[in-house]
Amino acid sequence: MNSSRRQFLARTAVGAAVVAGGSLTAGPASALINPLTSVGTARMTALTGVTVIDVATGRRDKAQTVLISGDRIVAVGRNLPVPRGATAIDLTGKYVIPGLADMHVHSLGDERVSPQLYLANGLTTVREMSGNNPMLYEWRDRIDAGTLLGPRMIVAGKIIDGDPTLWDPNLLPVLAVKDEAGARAAVRQVKADGADFVKVYSRLNATAYRAIIDEARRNGLTVHGHGPDELTTKEVSNAGQRSIEHIHSLGLSVSSREFDIRRMLRAINVSTGDYNSWFRQLHPIEWLAANTFSQARAADVFGTLRRNRTRVTPTLTMHNVLDQPDYSAPDPATLKYLSADSMATYDYVLEELYKANRPAEEISRQRQMWAYRQRFARELFAHDVPVLAGTDTGTPCMVPGFALHHELELLVGAGATPRQALHAATVEPARFLGMSRDLGSVEPRKIADLVVLDADPLTDIRNTRRIHSVISRGRVISLQARQAMLADVEAAVKEPVTATAIPAGGCCGTRRPGH
Repeated sequence: MNSSRRQFLARTAVGAAVVAGGSLTAGPASALINPLTSVGTARMTALTGVTVIDVATGRRDKAQTVLISGDRIVAVGRNLPVPRGATAIDLTGKYVIPGLADMHVHSLGDERVSPQLYLANGLTTVREMSGNNPMLYEWRDRIDAGTLLGPRMIVAGKIIDGDPTLWDPNLLPVLAVKDEAGARAAVRQVKADGADFVKVYSRLNATAYRAIIDEARRNGLTVHGHGPDELTTKEVSNAGQRSIEHIHSLGLSVSSREFDIRRMLRAINVSTGDYNSWFRQLHPIEWLAANTFSQARAADVFGTLRRNRTRVTPTLTMHNVLDQPDYSAPDPATLKYLSADSMATYDYVLEELYKANRPAEEISRQRQMWAYRQRFARELFAHDVPVLAGTDTGTPCMVPGFALHHELELLVGAGATPRQALHAATVEPARFLGMSRDLGSVEPRKIADLVVLDADPLTDIRNTRRIHSVISRGRVISLQARQAMLADVEAAVKEPVTATAIPAGGCCGTRRPGH
């Protein structure tokens, strides 16, 4: 085993131990955002003079007052009287949108890192796409109980993949299944572990996959994840899978040469844990699909997704890195929020999983593949496919929370309007999670998950980065509190890695060498 491999596995090992319990994170930020003190002793908070953005319609209502009592919005309107004893916050010239959701994350660090970075960036909901670490369930439950500050977390079970799986068991224990009995047992295990949904992966065979879908229904769970190599996108959608992650499998289903593509997919042969080999074998198939894109096939496949309300999470942020590994690097402005361990892991993943063993022809094609992903995302919006904004945070070069703003910008760069991009991070996640009565808009009776911005995001999507304050379940996180939270994270990532940390790398690194 080479030295980089040994160092990689050594870094991964720290995630095996989990320390349970704990209370709201100590530190300077916590004093400012403790749920008992964040809005003082007042029973109500009034956001006054603010422009309320209706993401569903694009309407802007100016000079509004938003009244919040406890964790709920109780009134929205112009010239509303501020109740006696309420805390009034003058937000004249500011804009308020629903709290943002990143619908594909793999958290890293300890409880002082990812949860705080998410909230500081206006993310009030995240969907955690791999529940291999019990700490994630602990975070979810403590956040719901109000003893840990962080976004609402919807957490997957352990990933269920085919056998042989793409995963190295030394890096990540997954549930590898090859038949109906194993598939059903895996779903029951996911349920017993406390997962919110089932996550499926690329190498499942058709028999095991259909058993997973059926057993999940029997156990009251939904199925999200990859489109398995053995099934078409229409088969996955018609089976009832709720979301399809990434563009890989989708692109293969809209080619005029799908028969040839399916034959090539069946010929892929990988051994357990050999993710790099799978990725290398997949590239020429994707290249063929990209160059044989069929509008007729797209209309058929995308129509099925639209009718079935099968959501697609394009994760352009992830594809941008994987398609252009030679040109990828973290944003220098956010490097201070990544630990040295995270950076070392990111370097390993890029070099060993994505750059290794690439033939010259593949290297020359990769930047063209990135252009194709952007065109593909534009087609999704053009065909009214329901889209979820998700980053695949945990992929090299990404910083939790900040990555979502990049995803929104990439969606707009691909052809979405700013409103469509915001819709994918607010309204559509609420609908997808069955929480549209509580989330996704700034209306009475909704949970007060809000982001106050200094400028209009419908004019320029980059304005989602211009955060004035965040309201999470009625708790106001002021500009000062946000700055203190970020300072806490900066200090935390400089400390030595402990057993309470989730190893870096997420979905494409130590926790998951894939997508």
